[in-house]
Amino acid sequence: MSDDTGKSDDTAGPIVRVRPMTQAEYDHWQVHLADDYANEQVAAGRWPAQGALQRALEENARSLPDGLDTARMLLLRGVLDDDTPIGRAWVSLDHPREAPDVAFLYDIEVESDFRGQGLGRALLSAVEQAVREAGVGSLELNVFGRNHVAVRLYSSQGYEVVTQQMRKAL
Repeated sequence: MSDDTGKSDDTAGPIVRVRPMTQAEYDHWQVHLADDYANEQVAAGRWPAQGALQRALEENARSLPDGLDTARMLLLRGVLDDDTPIGRAWVSLDHPREAPDVAFLYDIEVESDFRGQGLGRALLSAVEQAVREAGVGSLELNVFGRNHVAVRLYSSQGYEVVTQQMRKAL
């Protein structure tokens, strides 16, 4: 359980709050997000390397046709009490497969300089609070199976597997 600051009730961890991204933050994030997404898709064997970055940019543009002003999207910046930016998150308040009362977390990231300090957990809690405040009762996400750190984080925060995709190289 967490309070509205992102601080866990049962541990004395760091406090992170979220605020809307600025246009400059959004512009920078779009390039970074597409690059990371393309690399993950290629590493997972879902996309060929050639054209992956362009494909990621196009997918993101379709998902965010009005950029920061896209309806029903939370484009958030995680910040410490002194307003130091430490991460970001992208949430759709409408599930992409129309699951009722379920938001979808497309992206969450703690900047590399701030990792290993418990800020991922605090950022996730702050994002969950923002979703609750928007009136949505559940939050779903996808995580690549090889991202063991993220899998452990989400599991420790009460996320459960609802679908699972598996592959075997032949």
